[in-house]
Amino acid sequence: MRAFTHDDRGTSRREWDDLLETAALPLLDLSPYRRLVVVGAHPDDESLGAGGLLVTGAALGLVTALVVATDGEGSHPGSPTHDPAALARRRRAELGDALAAVGQGGATVITLGLPDGRVGDHADEVVASIVDVVGDGRDCLVVAPYRGDGHPDHEAMGSAAAAAAHRTGATLAEYPIWLWHAGGEHDLPLRSTVRLPLTARTRAGKQAAIACHTSQIRPLSDQPGDAVMLPEAVLEHFAGTDELFVLTPAEQTRNDRLDRLHRDDDDPWGAESRWYEQRKRSLLLAALPRPRFTRALEVGCSTAVLTEALQERAARVVAIDSSLAALDLARRRLGDHADLREVDVPWRWPEGSFDLVVVSEVGYFLSPVALEGLVGRVADSLTPDGVVVLCHWRHPVKGWPLDGEDVHRAFASAGIPERAATYRDRDIEIVVHTAPEQWPDPHR
Repeated sequence: MRAFTHDDRGTSRREWDDLLETAALPLLDLSPYRRLVVVGAHPDDESLGAGGLLVTGAALGLVTALVVATDGEGSHPGSPTHDPAALARRRRAELGDALAAVGQGGATVITLGLPDGRVGDHADEVVASIVDVVGDGRDCLVVAPYRGDGHPDHEAMGSAAAAAAHRTGATLAEYPIWLWHAGGEHDLPLRSTVRLPLTARTRAGKQAAIACHTSQIRPLSDQPGDAVMLPEAVLEHFAGTDELFVLTPAEQTRNDRLDRLHRDDDDPWGAESRWYEQRKRSLLLAALPRPRFTRALEVGCSTAVLTEALQERAARVVAIDSSLAALDLARRRLGDHADLREVDVPWRWPEGSFDLVVVSEVGYFLSPVALEGLVGRVADSLTPDGVVVLCHWRHPVKGWPLDGEDVHRAFASAGIPERAATYRDRDIEIVVHTAPEQWPDPHR
């Protein structure tokens, strides 16, 4: 996308209409959702990109929350009449008026107060905030600025929302804003784009919401530095009969956090250097009820420190991870003496059966729906004499909807052998599931 400013001529609405007229975009189906979480970088993003959806959601009775990263205090950096604090107060008030205009006056609103223009510097905080609002996202549509929108704050919010959708199992719908002004046909992925038709009433509600953002659609004054931020050439993109969203189902969202961790640090968890990790590994190995196994599976192997230890206890170990960066480090450790595979559980799974499955410090890095799928996968691939060993941190996991207790509770379900042993201390819990007859006989 080309560089732009708000007062550039830009791509006209007519040009977009001509392109989209032949695209035959499918409709956005809202029937699977009970909740709507709309994410914006600034007050007015929600009205421009998803005002019609907010009106529609109110009519359908969807439980709605709004997460806004900044107060938009940086929109007029040279204003002689509004300092950043005054502009922030004004824009927060405009946001409240806009939500009332779309029938969402009772929606939950979370304002993060991050610096306008620097949302990307606070990515982890934004992701955690969205995750806290969404929780178990199976009934939730997360709506956010498009990751390819051309505005750094918009793209940062879109990326944060994508990470949150991955962690919670929510569906992600991204709305372009500046793309309509500065982009072209190659900047919008039409194969993933859906449309929400807007009735006359819905359009009127959206336009009423946009009109509430007076600091952006009108000059603050007639003095230099107080010019209008959203001129008519920009606003006309948001006056059509449809709203468009780039839709990403939960199983297709991608979380790159683990890749980044392993690229930045050869040992991100301190598996080799920290006594906590060494002790935990020894406890887990000691909890195995048999000295040898035939075919073991380690879910989430990271740098393969535990994998290497499991090779001493099993004839074959299949170690899987969704991070290519982690698997590169694992191969560096184990060379050709390991079966390492890139697998994004539970959507993919290694073939065959296993008499040992180890899930250590990874279950809470899944969404609730993905964890449920993992339990099913383990149950289906476990041999009749199989053992499942779980090991997780007992404290809250910031930025994710699950904790260790949630993971261990999920495995206490049909299809998984009963809990045979538990070790618990202040920091970790290790749980062993196996059939009673498989527990070692102390008299042998």
